[in-house]
Amino acid sequence: MKKVIVLSGAGISAESGLKTFRDSDGLWENYRVEDVATPHAWLADPKLVLNFYNERRKQVRLSVPNAAHLALVRLEQKYDVRIVTQNIDDLHERAGSSKVLHLHGEILKSRSTIDPRLVYPIEGDELNLGDYCERGSQLRPHIVWFGEMVPQLENAAMLVSQADILMVIGTSLNVYPAAGLINYAPSEAEKYLIDPGSFTLPDFTFVQKKAGTGVPEIVDLLLKKS
Repeated sequence: MKKVIVLSGAGISAESGLKTFRDSDGLWENYRVEDVATPHAWLADPKLVLNFYNERRKQVRLSVPNAAHLALVRLEQKYDVRIVTQNIDDLHERAGSSKVLHLHGEILKSRSTIDPRLVYPIEGDELNLGDYCERGSQLRPHIVWFGEMVPQLENAAMLVSQADILMVIGTSLNVYPAAGLINYAPSEAEKYLIDPGSFTLPDFTFVQKKAGTGVPEIVDLLLKKS
């Protein structure tokens, strides 16, 4: 069975109503990223950071997977599909994708501030000051903030290096180190870029459409070819 590796970014979640800071000139829902998504922000004002992610978490729980998410699930009928997503929502999983790697963390989980191996699901929408891990340390969002290491990067690179088919969906490829993952793809792999923007990539078939339209088209094509 051929292996399809999907690199998904904010564009696939945008059609489910979820935005990122790149949609509005460096602001994320009217917050500067430096104030809510960095280790310094956490140290300076943890309550602000927690409140910010509590609101984002509510948005995620209210959102639903769109046609692009659902199309990738169909692709599992004939292919070994592995998704590497930059998104912190759970829309791929809720759509039914069985193998999802989150590069930048998961908003529906928390982790210990003294032991990053201690990760917990968040019950309800809120994580607050005074919520502690089993070792008595404040819990923080299970998110990779700007300026932090990306623990899953090596695993993601290994997956991309095994691709028979690589699909890049809804990402500007401006955020490193995630943007560098495409360089690990085998030269002989089929490569597709699905994005409404105007940028292209060498050796990629460019589908200049939103994810909800472009992904089902490519999935239908691949299913016919299998």
